[in-house]
Amino acid sequence: MRLGAGTFAACCVAIEVLGIAVFLRGFFPAPVRSSARTEHGAEPPAPEPSAGASSNWTTLPPPLFSKVVIVLIDALRDDFVFGSKGVKFMPYTTYLVEKGASHSFVAEAKPPTVTMPRIKALMTGSLPGFVDVIRNLNSPALLEDSVIRQAKAAGKRIIFYGDETWVKLFPKHFVEYDGTTSFFVSDYTEVDNNVTRHLDKVLKRGDWDMLILHYLGLDHIGHISGPSSPLVGRKLSEMDSVLMKIHTSLLSKEREMALPSLLVLCGDHGMSETGSHGASSMEEVNTPLVLISSAFERKPGDIRHSTRVQQTDVAATLAIALGLPIPKDSVGSLLFPVVEGKPMREQLRFLHLNTVQLSKLLQENVPSYEKDPGFEQFKMSERLHGNWIRLYLEEKHSEVLWNLGSKVLRQYLDALKTLSSSLSTQVAQYDVYSMTVGTVVVLEVLTLLLLSLPQALHRKAELEVPLSSPGFSLLFYLVILVLSAVHVIVCTSAESSCYFCGLSWLAAGGVMVLASALLCVTASVLTSVLVGGEPQRKNPIHPSSRWSELDLLILLGTVGHVLSLGASSFVEEEHQTWYFLVNTLCLALSQETYRNYFLRDDSEPQCGLHVEQGLDEVAAAWQGGPGCDVLERGKGHGSPSPSDVLQGSEKWMVLASPWLILACCRLLRSLNQTGVQWAHRPDLGHWLTSSDHKAELSSWLGCSPVSKAALALGLLGVYCYRAAIGSVRFPWQQDSKDISKGIIEARFVYVFVLGILFTGTRDLLKSQVVATDFKIKTIGLWEIYSGLVLLAALLFRPHNLPVLAFSLLIQTLMTKFIWKPLRHDAAEITVMHYWFGQAFFYFQGNSNNIATVDISAGFVGLDTYVEIPAVFLTAFGTYAGPLLWAGHLVHFLSSETHSSSALSHACFCYAMICSIPVSTYIVLVTSLRYHLFIWSVFSPKLLYEGMHLLITAAVCVFFTAVDQTRLTQS
Repeated sequence: MRLGAGTFAACCVAIEVLGIAVFLRGFFPAPVRSSARTEHGAEPPAPEPSAGASSNWTTLPPPLFSKVVIVLIDALRDDFVFGSKGVKFMPYTTYLVEKGASHSFVAEAKPPTVTMPRIKALMTGSLPGFVDVIRNLNSPALLEDSVIRQAKAAGKRIIFYGDETWVKLFPKHFVEYDGTTSFFVSDYTEVDNNVTRHLDKVLKRGDWDMLILHYLGLDHIGHISGPSSPLVGRKLSEMDSVLMKIHTSLLSKEREMALPSLLVLCGDHGMSETGSHGASSMEEVNTPLVLISSAFERKPGDIRHSTRVQQTDVAATLAIALGLPIPKDSVGSLLFPVVEGKPMREQLRFLHLNTVQLSKLLQENVPSYEKDPGFEQFKMSERLHGNWIRLYLEEKHSEVLWNLGSKVLRQYLDALKTLSSSLSTQVAQYDVYSMTVGTVVVLEVLTLLLLSLPQALHRKAELEVPLSSPGFSLLFYLVILVLSAVHVIVCTSAESSCYFCGLSWLAAGGVMVLASALLCVTASVLTSVLVGGEPQRKNPIHPSSRWSELDLLILLGTVGHVLSLGASSFVEEEHQTWYFLVNTLCLALSQETYRNYFLRDDSEPQCGLHVEQGLDEVAAAWQGGPGCDVLERGKGHGSPSPSDVLQGSEKWMVLASPWLILACCRLLRSLNQTGVQWAHRPDLGHWLTSSDHKAELSSWLGCSPVSKAALALGLLGVYCYRAAIGSVRFPWQQDSKDISKGIIEARFVYVFVLGILFTGTRDLLKSQVVATDFKIKTIGLWEIYSGLVLLAALLFRPHNLPVLAFSLLIQTLMTKFIWKPLRHDAAEITVMHYWFGQAFFYFQGNSNNIATVDISAGFVGLDTYVEIPAVFLTAFGTYAGPLLWAGHLVHFLSSETHSSSALSHACFCYAMICSIPVSTYIVLVTSLRYHLFIWSVFSPKLLYEGMHLLITAAVCVFFTAVDQTRLTQS
């Protein structure tokens, strides 16, 4: 079956997306879990250890507090409470931390530092997996054991106000609740007012045991304007007044209650210097944890320092505080200062219950648990505890009893620390079978692409794909039988859960049939290449042809980038790789222009071998036919010299263009510090976003050279939107008093974006159906590209608008003074577009760090959270650089070439250059899955690669849809 190269490439990338999805599902499984299911009812608590005498304490200890109030402030960094901002904006909280009855800690939140996984960690004590980053967008009901589940089972009444993620995680657990949308980041006032408005009436009532408040305003301010915004101070002052109101109300009610109350102030995660979160920087993982209660009496002069604990310790502490069983999956340990004021026997009882729970979890997840140091310490502690109980029952007051109790206490604390550490290292068990299936599919597709390269880049841009051979091949059915047998063996013998085994036989069989067909097609293509390679010796490539310096740079740059993905430092600082490649590309283009305009002898044929020209000759040699024409018009040995085409100022502009592009790239590098090593350093973006430079920022909003009226009005709407939200100022505006959400202005821009895209799509479809005027297609593509540019101008943060302006400038320079005069072929132009698209991805301030995803782009013009538009806008805002360069590539090849195969060649090259790093990287992360930085460095990059491949599939489909076939041309 004959397929166009573009169609073939689009199908291959779509299959790769399926393979990557299966691989990701196996790579991000569920973390360690207890085998005891919650629906089977609560297990009886472990009895108190005894040594020769029966224990008389076989029940859970009574609760320590009558009421518990949890105030969770989203994105609350530790320095917002314990640093200078806390002293300035939270004076009441600072007083409680420094002199009041409280215990303060710095709680470390493990990555991914996003809301839903952090709530799970706080309430279950378990370590969520990275796959919860995706689930965070639509939280499913939490089936694991948790403090909320235990409290409801014990008959406690729980009230919740705040982020609706809690309502989704714990449905039917709250006797009263009011959820607010967590993803509408443009709102930082009403989202908190909806929580605070319930406080007065609920604090007066006494019909509740647990009150949970989740404030979102601080997190939204961070996403909008970062941690340095003056809005942060106002929000912290607001939160301080809320804490004072709750604390004074609890103190006034304690006289009527037998037990004191507990007020917990915490954050789910921190906030990076750009205002986002999701990764593992210190600003994102360090959160404050303040426990406030009259039970924690402080003597005069008692100075308490904030000790470092794990966020997973909160679940065990809350369970003990409420007299509940510790959640079965918890890997945390009790915060001992909470119980240190209790009698020794109660302290030992609390610690014993915690170590028993951790030791059970260790036994269920670690085969060699008996050799674990923590388990050995636990057994030793339990024996010593039994001896202490016997001595306690015989003589309650003696110095020997106190000394032995202190020793047992220290032994328990050491055992807790070791057990918790051992369980934390057993984060997850990889689903190797699903990973293998996904890897096999991806590698088969990559092999097929590599083998099809000569045919795909031939002048005809068509491939003979032997799709009928699997149906009549014995190998095809044999491979299906082997894969089915392996599937049955693995799924029946696997002790742990496996995603691929959980699929229906129809779905699993479909994947196995696909893998078998790919193997047969690959084998058939490989056989034809080997058999057809014989004529090559009779018709060798012209001995004078060789690869040009640009071709060598493309090859070495691609290989070098792929190899660099095996090092964690290169993954963290990948932007440096792309900056180096585009800078080197500019130097290579400068050398090429200099050679063509000054050193070229017009009487000699051009010695450089372009990619497609060389592959055409190779393909012709394999097929035993003559070489093909080059792709571009005018290219060949009889083509005129570039110096004959351009004269005067244009000639010098061609020579200067690579250096001008190099200067633009250097300026863009200074705009956003990204990566890890230098992300904290100030850059031009910080300078532009400061309140003193709004006038300078305003001047960037009119830099687009687009002259269409709709686009001009759209850009005016963008300017109005920026002024409405306070990012820029009108020339006549002296201050930023009238700040709004800019919803009307943003929707005004959306109208023009949709209008331009609709007009472009209409012209594009018209050119495909009625092939009367080739210019209609070009105009349609340019209108679609202009609509995307306008959308990017709306979604970008104000200080990133220079990125968009420089992108348009560089594309104009490359089009007019590089690609046209030097007559590069489609393969080289595609690779250059891809490289610049990747560089502009990082020029935006993105990195392989989840915290750099700007989710505020998903809520521009929305007054409530709508999932599909929000996801689409966030994805477009993140990958605007690669998408705009891909859109420009389609327009350039459609308008500047007469070859019907240009877009097919470009689509194939684009798919190839994206598939190579993805395929290599999944092999690398599989081999590095036990690396120290697998979760902090390699895993986020894997999510980015999966998303990038999905974007590539969409681009290839667009390439194929736009491609003008030879039938349409005729």
